[in-house]
Amino acid sequence: MRAIVYLSGPILAGILLAGCGQEQAQTAIAANAPLKTFPRATTLRGTVSDNTGPVKAGTVTLSTEAGKVLTSLELQDSQRYEIEAPAGTPLPVLLTYAPPPGKSGDTMTSVVIYPEISKYDINPTTTAIAKSAKAMGGYNHNNLVRAAENTAHVPDANKTTAGFRGDPTTQYGGWH
Repeated sequence: MRAIVYLSGPILAGILLAGCGQEQAQTAIAANAPLKTFPRATTLRGTVSDNTGPVKAGTVTLSTEAGKVLTSLELQDSQRYEIEAPAGTPLPVLLTYAPPPGKSGDTMTSVVIYPEISKYDINPTTTAIAKSAKAMGGYNHNNLVRAAENTAHVPDANKTTAGFRGDPTTQYGGWH
């Protein structure tokens, strides 16, 4: 008995490129990855803090990776924010905190890559993870996990050969 196997375009491209450099194969497969979007308007929420504690004044902006501002809000004497991502917004998007005019402080960033997750804190660790992932080639799951592993302290008991045991994004102040 013979079995016939049909391969889809991205799988076939990955197999054909397997003999090429691994970096080229990953690039080719990533280019064929489906675009994720927010299926409906989604409220993103979280807190803003810096190395000294809660940040209660400034602007939180939601923007595309290309820098197009989707919406923004002013913190109102609270470190908590809620901001709405419009339906159909392509991911990744960035949540960026900027201090109020005339006040000192650093701009901080958190990256949103999953439409089903709505809690994203913004702090120096999420900023370091975002910068590291961008330097690795962009905001995707693999780069963000690698960046989180390299940026945040992860107890050896919580690591596995595949990465984190559990959710690295909440356990280690990561990019979630």
